Amino acid sequence: MIIAVDGFSSTGKSTIAKKIASQLGIIHVDTGAMYRAVTLYALNHNLIADEHVDAEKLIADLDKLKLHFAKNAQTSANDIYLNGQNVENDIRGMHVSDKVSAVAKIPEVRHFLVDQQRKMGEELDLVMDGRDIGTVVFPHADLKLFVTADPQVRAQRRYDELKNLGVDVSLEEVQENIESRDYQDSTRAESPLKRADDAVVVNNTDYTPEETLQHVLQILKDRNIYPKSSDSRTH
Repeated sequence: MIIAVDGFSSTGKSTIAKKIASQLGIIHVDTGAMYRAVTLYALNHNLIADEHVDAEKLIADLDKLKLHFAKNAQTSANDIYLNGQNVENDIRGMHVSDKVSAVAKIPEVRHFLVDQQRKMGEELDLVMDGRDIGTVVFPHADLKLFVTADPQVRAQRRYDELKNLGVDVSLEEVQENIESRDYQDSTRAESPLKRADDAVVVNNTDYTPEETLQHVLQILKDRNIYPKSSDSRTH
């Protein structure tokens, strides 16, 4: 079973996806973390200067990138590993956020990661969140959600998250980053961010994470969607 969760940055889609996966007892995959990990690799290997990505060298290095998720015993979340190193915290900073859209629009990077994402879905029940899950990666997903929220609310949420992580950043910087990423993600030529025609829109501007979760769980219940391995699944 595949549940696809798409949406703009800082809409809380990863939080929602994690909670859905936890409730259903299935795997959560944060594809955004995969693009961030590739961006971190590019930054660490001096393949990004200002706004320019050395796409040719990055593409040549893709086979050197080994990405996998492993459960964090302390948080119970699936942390991402890059070449054997846990980089979950490293990929969340503004230095990565500022560059990830430029890396994500490179067709070869997207093809490289989409192939990995599809392989995960071949063997596992999972909830996968990103920007093109319901339109490109799994167009036949059992359920597609498109998560949205007002830009000002998204900026405040992201700002609060970064401050809690100890990141020194202003609300204005976060707002500019979100606006830039929205534009780049929506207008890129390769797999642009857009709502699938059959996706259910979840606007959580005025909802808490728990209220959003209950809303989504009701959608699952209404559609008789349960993990394939669950005894409660409706046949």
